[in-house]
Amino acid sequence: MATRVLIVDDAAFMRMMVKDILSKNGYEIVGEAENGLKALEKYQELKPDLTTMDITMPEMDGITAVKEIKKIDPNAKVIMCSAMGQQAMVVEAIQAGARDFIVKPFQPDRVLEAVRKAVG
Repeated sequence: MATRVLIVDDAAFMRMMVKDILSKNGYEIVGEAENGLKALEKYQELKPDLTTMDITMPEMDGITAVKEIKKIDPNAKVIMCSAMGQQAMVVEAIQAGARDFIVKPFQPDRVLEAVRKAVG
């Protein structure tokens, strides 16, 4: 059975990029969300195997969203996505429970490596 992925990013273009990389490699995209609040709703509704989570978003940032998701599901697998120069936030994200992080602009090989490691 394909790994079910929820993609969270406020930029539709970034969601499309991640979706493209993952779906071409056999992953099933079960949903998308444009902010942390929607991510929480979608996570509860879809119960994905993995979530990719942008850090900087309106309404609720990715770090807060990870903490909330982890409260609902301590075994949740989340990979953070961040732009260059957000290292402090990446550390905070890992402490919040993220499994790994990928840096924008996305390199397909790195995205796939992080996903394989997280769900492995």
